[in-house]
Amino acid sequence: MYTASFAFFELLAEAGVTHCFVNLGSDHPSILEALVKGRREQTPNFPKILTCPNEMVALSCADGMARVTGKPQAVIVHVDVGTQGLAAAMHNASCGRVPVLIFAGLSPFTQEGEMRGTRTEFIHYLQDAKDQGAIVRQYCRYDCEVKTGKNIKQMMMRALQFATSDPKGPVYLCAAREVLEEDMEPYHLDMSVWGPVALGSLPESAVEEITHALISAQNPLIITGYVGRNHNAVRELVCLADTLPIRVLDTCGSDMCFPANHQSCIGLGYGSHPWITKADVIVVLDCDVPWIPTLCKPTTTAIWHIDVDPMKQQMPVFYISAKSRFKADVETVLKQLNKSIAGHLTAYSTAYKSRFEILEKESQERLASLRKVAEPRADGALTSSYVARELKGVMPKDTVVCLEAVTQTMAVVDQLQMTEPGSIINSGAGGLGWFGGAALGIKLALDNGTPNAGRFVAAIVGDGTFLFSVPSSVYWMSMRYNIPFLTIVINNKGWNAPRRSALLVHPDGLSSVATNDELYIEFDPSPDYGGIAKAAAGGKLWAGKATSVKGFDGLLKEAVEAVKGGTSAVLEAVVFGTGS
Repeated sequence: MYTASFAFFELLAEAGVTHCFVNLGSDHPSILEALVKGRREQTPNFPKILTCPNEMVALSCADGMARVTGKPQAVIVHVDVGTQGLAAAMHNASCGRVPVLIFAGLSPFTQEGEMRGTRTEFIHYLQDAKDQGAIVRQYCRYDCEVKTGKNIKQMMMRALQFATSDPKGPVYLCAAREVLEEDMEPYHLDMSVWGPVALGSLPESAVEEITHALISAQNPLIITGYVGRNHNAVRELVCLADTLPIRVLDTCGSDMCFPANHQSCIGLGYGSHPWITKADVIVVLDCDVPWIPTLCKPTTTAIWHIDVDPMKQQMPVFYISAKSRFKADVETVLKQLNKSIAGHLTAYSTAYKSRFEILEKESQERLASLRKVAEPRADGALTSSYVARELKGVMPKDTVVCLEAVTQTMAVVDQLQMTEPGSIINSGAGGLGWFGGAALGIKLALDNGTPNAGRFVAAIVGDGTFLFSVPSSVYWMSMRYNIPFLTIVINNKGWNAPRRSALLVHPDGLSSVATNDELYIEFDPSPDYGGIAKAAAGGKLWAGKATSVKGFDGLLKEAVEAVKGGTSAVLEAVVFGTGS
């Protein structure tokens, strides 16, 4: 029997979707039939199905996997309630520009047996939402109801075109049981005509204008956030920085955009950095929030904005004072600029020598100050900087870090000092709890079908983030599907982000002197983070807790070895104070 449901999975395979993360329900009888058929008949390239006991974890898995592979993955959820269960993961996939296809069933639209798939259960009446797609529409690049199996493949490919065209993002399809049960004649699409929309390059006049601005500037600055999504673009940016004495600010949107050991790197900044105000030329490349005007803004008017989404179509309020803005592929743009600059350098090479020396001096001073920050405290208490520095020394050199440390992010990034594209992945968004499913998806992609054969994955997270991640589902999946990864939980006994937000608005207000308990942001006493994960994994997980430098180093080495041996590990690090 060939149904619309089987056509759905057949199209996923034809489109190169390798994994489908599912949380199934009463809207999926035909989906279940198709899954069994595909498995028993060993349908070629049939997507690998992973059961996810929570929808947010499912979408975060697809998110993490897509960030590594660059290809969309699929998620199946259950009617309106499963769609609601996607929760903050929708926000993350949208803000993080991640291609994901989400599919949900709809309650049957018949109730007297008129069609196969008609209503048979009490819950079908309660889950009949008036506009199910509205639950997630504002986070999607496209959403639509499939109304017949006759064109289900075309509707899926239209959705995937949106998902994979910049700015990439999640797409949402839904269909009722009767539609999914529809018997059909098998058919196939010409996949060569369903590609994404291609981005363009800069007009030659813009290349000339930006070239002359950069080579004549005294303090040019590049601000980026997503360049690292394209590894070749990072290499082109390094080539630019090797040629011109420029500074590069990484806003850590979600990727490693520029090597930390390069003399042009001035580190990580969230909306504020001294060089934003001092630069005489600024080029913003693939960046959502280059600066926050209430904290810091440029003094120059020589600003160019080049982005896959320069208008920020998902943001009602966004604007920067740029001379020009272009929707273009940043790798292509950087190649254009590098070629153009190479033809203009002779007259400037001597003047650049002293400026390169200044950059090198600044870089060495910055790195020296970071080493000092990470030194052990006299009382032996742990700090986030120390934890990150020690992890860098113990983890394999090619480790991929899944980062969701919130208020500790800057301290962690400063100490990890990653240098390779793809070596650090951040959600680039604000829906906390992303890391759990994302780490599973990242590791799955790196292993490429052979358990624990790929690169080491380490997740560095806050204590609140850990709780948001639905660890009961995350670590059960890690055990069930043999996806080992290391989790470092930085325990500062609460949420620091609300306190920081309050201080930015009320620096001398009541909250500036209030305790965490008074602000209702305290986790004291702390949960047993490792114990939660170990219970979810049925005991098949390494768990440890460190409260001082003395105990941390040994436990960290044990945790790393456990993961290398195929078992996930969770190490809780209790850090000094609430701002450490």
